[in-house]
Amino acid sequence: MQYDCKKCPGYCCSYPLIALDKRDVERLARYHKLSFEAARRAFTREAHGRKYAMKRKRDRYYGAICRFFDTTKRHCTIYEARPAVCRSFPGKGRCGYYDFLSFERRAQEDPEFVALTDNR
Repeated sequence: MQYDCKKCPGYCCSYPLIALDKRDVERLARYHKLSFEAARRAFTREAHGRKYAMKRKRDRYYGAICRFFDTTKRHCTIYEARPAVCRSFPGKGRCGYYDFLSFERRAQEDPEFVALTDNR
């Protein structure tokens, strides 16, 4: 089964670390028409030994999520400028969470069911 991000509530966006590199920060700066330093201050933090990590915000399902995730519509608001790690996810075309989510939605007979995890 292939995954469909449009049917997922944003699990990968809730990872405690969304690692960025300098090019990701530059891409965000261009997208928002900011200087590199302004984008770095506004969108990143140092965490988990990384110089650039995406800032997060509160989320009703996962506790915290990427600061650019729309928590009402449940989608990325910067898709065109998303970081390299997001562009490469999930890698080989399968998403374990989506497989789990699809199973749970069938089992619960609820196409909107959100299988929760503790990714705080």
